[in-house]
Formats: sequence, structure tokens, C-alpha cells
Amino acid sequence: MPDRLSPLPGGIGVSRLRVYDTVASDGLVGGTPHVHLCCTEGYVVTDGAGAVQTLTPVGFRETPLRPGVVVWFDPGTVHRLINGGGLSIVVLMQNSGLPEAGDAVLTFPPEVLADPAAYAAAAALPGGGAPGADVHAAYRRRDLAVTGFQSLRSGGPEALAAFHAAAIALRQPLLARWRQRWEAGAGRAAADTATQLDALERGEPGHLGDAGVYEVAEPVEHGRLGMCGLLDTYPAAG
Repeated sequence: MPDRLSPLPGGIGVSRLRVYDTVASDGLVGGTPHVHLCCTEGYVVTDGAGAVQTLTPVGFRETPLRPGVVVWFDPGTVHRLINGGGLSIVVLMQNSGLPEAGDAVLTFPPEVLADPAAYAAAAALPGGGAPGADVHAAYRRRDLAVTGFQSLRSGGPEALAAFHAAAIALRQPLLARWRQRWEAGAGRAAADTATQLDALERGEPGHLGDAGVYEVAEPVEHGRLGMCGLLDTYPAAG
């Protein structure tokens, strides 16, 4: 195997997820409702059963999940995983996994979203959520986000628009770093394809001689605390 991994197709990120199996503050079992601001995310369901609850400007929806189902959603979609029993998913994340590296805003109540220090404290996990960290911290932040999610559901499009605006303001300081990640991942992948198409039109096979096969034998982490459950993560490629 080559020493340096090539990016996954399209510059995506991938992880395995075991959705939390404890009861949240509203009596439902599952993960933390949140939104992504510039990334599409997808699920490939591998085991168990459940649903993903989503909230967009057209309203609330609940999509059943079972093995074999593939679901994905655009930036701006508030989403929450519900675990009906043993729900496990392969998560596909746009922009080299940016959703797990900053592009996520939890649906905390408005007064928390409006205060960056309060938001950071409410969202923090011991050790950054490293495997073995106290999972109860993840449950506490989930329950606070569920409280905000319930208000968003009852508040209609105006409440969702206000949440989007607050999320953008909160993440504004991170955008330059996000752009760098995009340029090195999905942006680079698109530019490489353009270069390859140009070469093919000229009949030049140069890039075909650089072909390689890549493999990651297993995740580099097992059980990192994520927003929706326990994550088995893979190394960033590039």
C-alpha cells in the first residue's frame, strides 16, 4: 500500500456510528439534534432499526431507517437520529468529514446560541469526546439540544430561520479554516477531475500511470463520543 493515502472519492469522510441507546429528555431514544451549514451528510443503514427526524423550512419529517436504506440531506436540515433498537450506520460526510470537525451546530435554546462562551461550555465533552470519555456528558448536551429542538418544531419557519441565523453568527470565526479543508479535499478532487478530463481530451494518459490502491484495515478509533452516538473513525486522507 502506498505511504500516503489518496482522498476518498469526492473528498468525503466516512465513519461507523452506533446510535445512542439511552432515553433523552423527551422520552425518545437516540442522538443529538443539530444542523450542518455547508455540508451534505448521508447514512447507509447497516443494522437495527429507527428513524431520522428532520426539520426544514417545509416542516418536520420522520424517515424510517432499516438495513439497506440510504438517506441524505442538504445543509440547513436539522436532524436527529432515533434508535429503535441496535441502530448502526455508515455515515458519509461531505468535505473530508467537516461535519465532525466543526460544521455542526446543536439545537440549544436561543440564549445559549447567542453566547459563544455558553455554547462552547454546553457543547464541550471531556477529552474532546475521545474514546473512553464519560458518555454522560454527551447525554447532557443531547438533552439540552432536544429542548431547543422541541421549540423549533413548535415555532414554525420563523423559529427555524432565527436558528439558522444564530448558527451562522456562531460559526463565522471558523469559516476560513473550513475553506482550507474544502480546498484540500472536495475542491481539490473537483479540480483534479477537470485536469484529467482535459488530459483525456488531448489523448494524454499520464495520470493513469499514477494509479494506486489504498486500504485502511480498521478504524483508528473505536467509540469516540459523537453527536448521535459512538463513532468508529478512520484517518483523514490527503
